[in-house]
Amino acid sequence: MPRKRRIFPQKISLAFSLVALVFVVMVLSIGSAGLLAFFLYRAGLLDMSHPEPIRGVYVLLYISLFLGVVIAALLSRRSVRPIRDMMEATSRVAKGDFSAEVRAKGSIVFELDALAASFNKMVQELKGIETLRSDFVRNFSHEFKTPIASISGFAKLLKKGGLSEADKQDYLDSIIQESERLVGLSASILNLSKVENIEIVSEKSSYRLDEQVRLAILMLEPKWSACNLNLELALDDEIEICGNKNMIQQVWINLLDNAIKHSNSGGMLKVSLWQSGGKAVFRLEDQGCGMSEETMRRMFDKFYQGDASRATAGNGLGLTLVKRIVDLCEGSIEVESELNRGSIFTIRLPLGAETKL
Repeated sequence: MPRKRRIFPQKISLAFSLVALVFVVMVLSIGSAGLLAFFLYRAGLLDMSHPEPIRGVYVLLYISLFLGVVIAALLSRRSVRPIRDMMEATSRVAKGDFSAEVRAKGSIVFELDALAASFNKMVQELKGIETLRSDFVRNFSHEFKTPIASISGFAKLLKKGGLSEADKQDYLDSIIQESERLVGLSASILNLSKVENIEIVSEKSSYRLDEQVRLAILMLEPKWSACNLNLELALDDEIEICGNKNMIQQVWINLLDNAIKHSNSGGMLKVSLWQSGGKAVFRLEDQGCGMSEETMRRMFDKFYQGDASRATAGNGLGLTLVKRIVDLCEGSIEVESELNRGSIFTIRLPLGAETKL
């Protein structure tokens, strides 16, 4: 069955609707005034043959104005309903209620529909931000409270005395380990705070990217050696990039450190670096525990750790920092992962001096 073609559009613009409203009000008020004057004339209540007919004109004018105001009030009441609904929803959002939603019921103006859709999207974003903020505060408190409680507990045991030398050494090692954990957490938060509050970073310079990656691998040599990991390197020489050297160095250190923590003993780490067009491509492949779909969806969230059993291995800020730095560099990061089959991180960074770092 063929569809019927619409003669009039379902939605109109705001400017056209205002012009149409004024026109309709004028036509209805003048027509109503004329019709009322006709009935008054037929009823003998309005004498147009009066020696001063101007009075009849004044009467018609007053009637037209009165009817115009009444008709405009009735029509505008329906027209501004979506705006009133949005004002109420805005007031609810201002009070912290992010469940507010606006629906442009009965509106034929597409600008109001677009405004309602934008408002609803904004509320959803605010709701997500509020959830992340709450999670951040909760996780931040937990990450700091746990090592502090451990340090305090072991210190009290040492103070009581009566411990064997082996126990003393174990407690001291635990205190040192938890202290280093606090230092690492503080450093991560400080670095993340720095990159989150900047849009353009100066202090850019040209340097060899392949040498920087090699240096990051050497810096983490004690960790990957302790895990008996084998490294397979394929780094192209003389890849030069213009950027903030210290900031980009954190990308390689955090990615390599994350791969080492989640790799099985005796596994393989494959590190590749090459140039493709005007970009440097870094690829890191591990044979570790991999990630689930939920973990991949939230892996860049602050303090998020997909595997609770590895909660002491990190603080959940490394990948967040990596993502922020890559975004500042106008680069991209891609992740492929499967549970128990490892992960692959691929980063592309522009090489040119015009890159925003």
